[in-house]
Amino acid sequence: MEENQTMVTEFILLGFCLGPRIHLVLFLLFSLFYMVTLLGNGTILGIIYLNSRLHTPMYFFLSHLAIVDMAYACNTVPQTLVNLLDEMKPISFVGCITQTFLFLAFAHTECLLLVVMSYDRFVAICHPLHYTVIMNWRVCTSLAAVSWIFSFLLALVHLVLILRLPFCGPHEINHFFCEILSVLKLACADTTLNQVVIFAACVFILVGPLCFVLVSYTRILLAILKIQSGEGRRKAFSTCSSHLCVVGLFFGSAIIMYMAPKSQHPEEQQKILFLFYSFFNPMLNPLIYSLRNAQVKGALRRTLCKERSHSQLL
Repeated sequence: MEENQTMVTEFILLGFCLGPRIHLVLFLLFSLFYMVTLLGNGTILGIIYLNSRLHTPMYFFLSHLAIVDMAYACNTVPQTLVNLLDEMKPISFVGCITQTFLFLAFAHTECLLLVVMSYDRFVAICHPLHYTVIMNWRVCTSLAAVSWIFSFLLALVHLVLILRLPFCGPHEINHFFCEILSVLKLACADTTLNQVVIFAACVFILVGPLCFVLVSYTRILLAILKIQSGEGRRKAFSTCSSHLCVVGLFFGSAIIMYMAPKSQHPEEQQKILFLFYSFFNPMLNPLIYSLRNAQVKGALRRTLCKERSHSQLL
């Protein structure tokens, strides 16, 4: 029987199946989101690079977060846009598995970066006198490097477990990109080990970090309430509330997708959640940080003023 099976070499991403007119509207809307994501995160990177006042650990980690968000978008959005214009456009098996691997790697990296950023804020607010000693550049570089390396290694574990499975049809993925759970549904073999590893990874990379973040911000909140200066409390609340918004959006949507009980229509609901996770989160992160962070807004104004005065001189 196994000799008669034809191995799948490409997949069809079914996407949304809403009709050509709605697909055209979605194509224009998603293209706009894509450009805003790249422009917003690129602007954050440019501001941090050009302004020496932002060469601090907090903005060092924020620049890594912006890189991850841009990588998210570049990994999933182009294929989604192609499928909206051509529903039967296939994606190769290698391309699909690569997209799955990169999505997992970037998701894990963002989880760990958010934890590192919460630790940075905890040290800055709860131990301000020792901040420069604890969060020196060697420590910051090591934390960022460990976040990237560990995330890609964990994604590699998922990749190896997927590649051991035979895919012999059907070749249609009911999603708009090669999401790991949707890909596993097409395997013609037992995927119990994959499911167990995914759940264990969620506990380790989602629940554990979220608990650490919540403990950190509980202690930060208590420390902020003890600050005598009203301006100091306002500044601390502004910075930390921005981070909490990003944490809530990211971890909330991820836990619902991978750890919440499945409903009667899980696939369609998962698509909506992944839209929020893949499109809106990377687009909203730079807006949240720039609109709620006085330092970033001030740096942006200074940069624009410099560019304006330079152009006038020319």
